[in-house]
Amino acid sequence: MSRERILITVKTYPTLSSSYGETVCTAGVREDGTWVRIYPVPFRRLGEEQQYKKFDWVECDLYKNTSDKRPESFRPSNPNELQSVGHVDTSGNWQLRREILLRRGRVYNRLAELISLAKTNKISLATFRPTEVLDFRWETDDRQWDQKKLDALRARANQLDLFDDESWRTTFRLVEKIPYEFYYRLKDEDGKESRLSIWDWEVGALYWNCLRRHKSEELALQKVREKYFDEFLKTDLHFFLGTTSQHHFQAPNPWIIIGALAIPHEIQPDMFSL
Repeated sequence: MSRERILITVKTYPTLSSSYGETVCTAGVREDGTWVRIYPVPFRRLGEEQQYKKFDWVECDLYKNTSDKRPESFRPSNPNELQSVGHVDTSGNWQLRREILLRRGRVYNRLAELISLAKTNKISLATFRPTEVLDFRWETDDRQWDQKKLDALRARANQLDLFDDESWRTTFRLVEKIPYEFYYRLKDEDGKESRLSIWDWEVGALYWNCLRRHKSEELALQKVREKYFDEFLKTDLHFFLGTTSQHHFQAPNPWIIIGALAIPHEIQPDMFSL
């Protein structure tokens, strides 16, 4: 076990786990730019007083998650410690975020390399910069959670297995399932075209916010596209990628998008001002 200081960059949309209940994948980087996955993190804790958000520093004791063979996967010894101890803002054209994520950490440009590294279990988290983003689309998905997992979650909740105290059991509400799968189509440096699903927390939150505002799924989906395609393509778009434990060793391409880094283009010095 070791004390770690992690810059949080990723929260995926909640999923149901038979073992852990309702969870999110939380991930981030150390000060040297190397990746850490913190799992499991109960979703119910994330709403409590906004304990931490993206680009917050957290400090906690972590130990290797031996049930997860992916190299960056660690468990928090105490999820209550996952609280903000600082924040990296966007000052100076995102100077510090750019330094930690894009200079200290490695940025990949070829999916073939990432797939090979995953298959040999070298990495399961990465920053990726596509050469070209071709499209952002969606397709329909199940509108309800898997009933078996839902029954298991409810049974554990009734037994208090999921909660530290009675108050959590009485106030807990299951997050809504997004009835769509969002995905990008893109090209990498080799010209290879790929489809990558996006599991980012923020894409799900944006969909629900737009649906409540516009009262139309069609309009909500168009608003999500405006953000993730029209607006993001005006930036130096990078993606945070991850593999799932289920597909890490098996899928032809195990990578999914777990976060979007829509960073402004780097400001070039004005040669005529010298």
